[in-house]
Amino acid sequence: MNAAQASTPFLAVRGLTKSYGSIRAVTDVDLEIGTGEIVALVGDNGAGKSTLVKMICGAVPPDSGEIRVNGDAVKVSSPSHARQLGIEALHQDLALLPNLDVTTNLYLGREIRVKGVLGRLGFVSRTHMRQDVREHLSSLRIAIPKVTGTAVELMSGGQRQSVAVARAMVWAKRLVIMDEPTAALGVAQSRAVRELARRVCEHGTSVVILSHILPHVLEIADRVVILRHGSKVADVPAREVSEHKLIQLIVGLED
Repeated sequence: MNAAQASTPFLAVRGLTKSYGSIRAVTDVDLEIGTGEIVALVGDNGAGKSTLVKMICGAVPPDSGEIRVNGDAVKVSSPSHARQLGIEALHQDLALLPNLDVTTNLYLGREIRVKGVLGRLGFVSRTHMRQDVREHLSSLRIAIPKVTGTAVELMSGGQRQSVAVARAMVWAKRLVIMDEPTAALGVAQSRAVRELARRVCEHGTSVVILSHILPHVLEIADRVVILRHGSKVADVPAREVSEHKLIQLIVGLED
């Protein structure tokens, strides 16, 4: 890797703007995410965090602005296009199919086919997928009794959240964006998600976390980006900011 490549962030957005009628959700936001970096995106409800990441992930189109991946300008046309670019997202709505089980949800659209003629005919290896899912959940320290045969709609809110977190983490190649990933998790599961985020970063995958839990933000993030009323108001190293200062930036108050 040459010096120019090393200095190019994996993701850079310039001037991203999005309005819904007369409501300006995001205004002229710049953001960079380096390779193997954990960035926390914080702000009050309605600050524009979810809209910003939905533009990055291709879920909604920006009104204006530019997205660059590895220095190249791209138009992220859909979530599937984002996945092709190496970007996975966990949104607050989880996007699970409630009538399907854990294994099917984790591998939906990426099924492992059996070898030979049957695979070419579309037959999938449920045994292989089931084994992989158990290993993935174990690495996350997530205890779900049945990964096949039980629809996720019959599981607890925390278990459904865990399945969605696992799916995003497992498939992320370059960047995983997680919107409130620990909101419905217990203490041990929440800690496991934070530890996994660190591990994936060590292998070069970047992480963006949207969270209202400021102690977790300061524990895990390299940088904290603060949005207020749709605009970016600060971008600071996590080690240089306190929880009190973050609250001031979020609500727009100064000492």
